[in-house]
Amino acid sequence: MVIYLIPFISAFIGWFTNWVAIKMLFHPKEPIKILGITFQGIFPKRQKQFAAKLGAVVANDLLHFDEIISKIKDPKNIEELHPFIENHVHEFLSVKLNEKIPVVSMFIGESTLNKLKEGLMEEIQLLLPQVINQFTDKLNAQVDVEQIVMEKVSNFSSDKLEEILNSIMKKEFFFVEILGGVLGFIIGVIQVILTLL
Repeated sequence: MVIYLIPFISAFIGWFTNWVAIKMLFHPKEPIKILGITFQGIFPKRQKQFAAKLGAVVANDLLHFDEIISKIKDPKNIEELHPFIENHVHEFLSVKLNEKIPVVSMFIGESTLNKLKEGLMEEIQLLLPQVINQFTDKLNAQVDVEQIVMEKVSNFSSDKLEEILNSIMKKEFFFVEILGGVLGFIIGVIQVILTLL
């Protein structure tokens, strides 16, 4: 009768060993020496290498800074700034300028202010792409996506890293645990059959 328990014992062992293997991805967080052998979870032990690899993948395959810059420099996106700038110039000329220099309203009429606004807007439309180009070129020289990602991931606490990876791979980890139990059960059934034969 005890022989029929073998599949269930094997299922438990299969599930348990996979559960332990998944836990050992993250634990122990700090190196522990047992009988002269150092134990540490794979992710805490390899966090720096993981961070460097992830930084390289993000910078080279996922997020090219040149693509962001091309979006910023896109004439259509620059064009979308014009109404905002025009409103600001209008507000400045019709309200703030009068507050700063009240005498202006006595000598400059609405038509002159409109011409002044038109002239300023033409100048801004010429200047804005140049300013954006200079800004993005400087930004491109200063921003290293790979370095930023690497530093961020390297500085994660082990708990934070475990939380992130668990949130991404929770279903997969659960599947691996169940698969261990199922395979253990199948192996146990095969053992019973072979024993009975």
